[in-house]
Amino acid sequence: MPSTTGSPQPAATQQISLACAGHTRPVVQLSFSATTASNQYFLISACKDGKPILRNGPTGDWLGTFLGHKGAVWSAMLSGDTTRAVTASADYTAMVWDALSGRQTATLAHANIVKSADFCGADDAMVATGGQDKAVRIFDLGRPDAPTTAAVHDAALRCVKWSRARSLLIAADGARTINFVDPRARAVAKSLDLPAIANVSLSADGRLLACAAGRRICLWDLDAFKPVKDFAVDYDVSVAAVNPARTRIVAGGRADLLIRSCDFETGAQLDVHKGHHGPVHDACFSPDGHIYATGSEDGTVRLWQTAPGSEYGLWQLKPAAAAS
Repeated sequence: MPSTTGSPQPAATQQISLACAGHTRPVVQLSFSATTASNQYFLISACKDGKPILRNGPTGDWLGTFLGHKGAVWSAMLSGDTTRAVTASADYTAMVWDALSGRQTATLAHANIVKSADFCGADDAMVATGGQDKAVRIFDLGRPDAPTTAAVHDAALRCVKWSRARSLLIAADGARTINFVDPRARAVAKSLDLPAIANVSLSADGRLLACAAGRRICLWDLDAFKPVKDFAVDYDVSVAAVNPARTRIVAGGRADLLIRSCDFETGAQLDVHKGHHGPVHDACFSPDGHIYATGSEDGTVRLWQTAPGSEYGLWQLKPAAAAS
């Protein structure tokens, strides 16, 4: 993905994506679950309509809506065993839910807008949150009324994610700081400085951090804590995500609304897709890497095949015509 400043607008390549309806306002965050013991996985979406939705992963089919927030929902994540969900909202709360029944099990009160929340710790017994008050807070779900502050940023927090592989929280603000927080010590272990952070994502194994920052896509190895890729591009990147096999990067454009699929090693552009009618806010790969999901300002979730043309989920190949 070397810089191509001044190059002509890329031509869109054709792929039939699956549009998942159900939301009425911009979709701001998406997350696939891990694969369950029954070989299933799920997709959860956060939306400004205040109604996070749980879907069947391979098809995008609606399974249920979590009802209870009184403001925009900025973040929605599933626990490692997929039995619980946690959501973060503009109504000054994060909420924990039974993912099977949709029943709310805990309300985590804040003094300001909550932009992100994720389960963390052994057995996902804690929830970490971040938002407009600039603090990373950790709630022990056994004592949800007594949170502790693990880190404070200079700007409002955009994202808090849990790396199970590294047992660290990744907390990114909307300015230039990414902190790696140890939830047990309630302290910052390491920090990165990347100007103009738009979005951060983790690989499925939790060992690779992808960051969309201005007109750069930066990838960090969390085992070695060192950069492995740093690509300059000629468009404003809104999101970057890496597939589990580390062969592809999917990037969304902030202004041109395009979805780009690129080679992980070289950065060479492989596909360019149109489909959304608004900026792309988030993207993530399924746990098996066969598909990825994108969420947009246009209020839709779209599913795309990583390698178009194969049979998967609702993508079925047409039978060959019978010989005459």
